[in-house]
Amino acid sequence: MSICYLNGEYLPLAQARISPLDRGFLFADSVYEVLPVFGGRMFRCGDHFDRLARSLAEIKLAAPHNHEQWMPILEELIDRNGGGNMYLYLQVTRGAEFGRNHAFPEAAAPTVFAMAAALPELTSHIREHGIAAITVEDFRWGRCDIKTTALLANVLMKQRATEAGVQEAIIVREGEVLEGSSTSVFLVVDDVLVTPPNNSRVLPGTTRNAVLELAQGLLPIEVRRISVGELWRAQEVWICAATRDVLPVTRIDNQSIGMGRPGPQWQQIAGGFADLREKSHGTPTL
Repeated sequence: MSICYLNGEYLPLAQARISPLDRGFLFADSVYEVLPVFGGRMFRCGDHFDRLARSLAEIKLAAPHNHEQWMPILEELIDRNGGGNMYLYLQVTRGAEFGRNHAFPEAAAPTVFAMAAALPELTSHIREHGIAAITVEDFRWGRCDIKTTALLANVLMKQRATEAGVQEAIIVREGEVLEGSSTSVFLVVDDVLVTPPNNSRVLPGTTRNAVLELAQGLLPIEVRRISVGELWRAQEVWICAATRDVLPVTRIDNQSIGMGRPGPQWQQIAGGFADLREKSHGTPTL
């Protein structure tokens, strides 16, 4: 998947060049989105475009395109990379000026970049055994609801997880569960599905919304604050993200969760999500 999009052109990714004076490089003055693609069709792209527009508005950067204008740009990118299953990474920066000033430049054209990459697979090992995680105390900035490229804290958290030999870091703050370093979090507690509410410490999750829709009618749902103690007594813990669907977490901080293997509620949701993916093939995307 070697073709990218940069400021109106499609070109080999290896040939893409952005100025070192770009504010995305100097200040992380930029936002991004990740859109899954199944069978050559973007999945719930309207939700992703909504979140991108919100992020741009929060950093006071005019959107370079509306929803309808993004569609042909990204569909062309999918086609040029062979279609099928993939994910798209889309980033918009405030652009470059000659110099380095903290204040917004009076006149700078935004930099728009997009590329395609392979989707990680849900392996049979994960289906059978789940994944492991650690908890980390939150040290991110105060506006985690904006999908900005200022992700150093998340990178350091993920590295802690990697060094611990696990797949995710679950972020906690003052005894409260928030989200993963790059995922949303769900618990099944006393046969109720619970997930933290959206606020300035939690990124609104598009895949999270899909999970909540799938869970309707299967089990009660509560969107509320979750204590760290509930992690240890949860029947099941899940994480989800655009590139990872819904994954079962069976160990946290070296302690087994529930039965220590993927639970029946996850099995139902995972099956429903697979069906949802299949139904998205060849259907309108907005």
